[in-house]
Amino acid sequence: LLSLQDFLSLMPLELMRMAGQSFQQVQKLLHTVCQACAPKMFTGLELRNRPTCSYFPTTLQGLDRVLRGGLACGTLTEVTGPSGCGKSQLCMMLSVLATLPVSMGGLDRGVLYIDTESTFSAERLVEIAQSRFPRYFGDQQRLLEMAKRVHLFRELTCQSVLKRLESLEEDIISRKVGLVVVDSIASVVRKEFDTSLPGNLTERGNLLTQEAATLKYLAEAFCIPVSC
Repeated sequence: LLSLQDFLSLMPLELMRMAGQSFQQVQKLLHTVCQACAPKMFTGLELRNRPTCSYFPTTLQGLDRVLRGGLACGTLTEVTGPSGCGKSQLCMMLSVLATLPVSMGGLDRGVLYIDTESTFSAERLVEIAQSRFPRYFGDQQRLLEMAKRVHLFRELTCQSVLKRLESLEEDIISRKVGLVVVDSIASVVRKEFDTSLPGNLTERGNLLTQEAATLKYLAEAFCIPVSC
């Protein structure tokens, strides 16, 4: 058994044989596991009264004004636009910003960057850092520390992206992450699914729903901004 999904997919009799437990013990174990992994339920009133998370400024005044302060922590922000408009550049700039000290408008945290198009460039990341904050990143040690805090995962298929998303919880905790970037979910789905073929549109929709639900959970659970 490698995951909770593996565990919960087994019948009670199978668990009894594997664990050497009685039926009552297995039932109690299943109940405990289900309670631990099931999402917490909220009422509409609780959601309304829940304190709102802060915003992560992009430092682009026009964009921050439209976003009412920047990327909202605790939710998803989708970056869209035609090919070549600068979406990946924005994602890399946000990654640099997230590593900056809070006094400079950053989060002073790590970044998880999932690259689905092989567009991430470490050289460009450094160029953005030096051009936007020349005084701060004039120190090579700071530049090195920034690069160390941006953790890159290159996932080029829909299933590998989904598998990565489902394992991010531990990475967020262990790497002290304050920003998750997926560049981008839509592109990898477009490559794999021809929507003119029967059934593909439904399958694509189901996959996007799974990925969005996972990212939404991570954003809410850790109160961090997620760009996708």
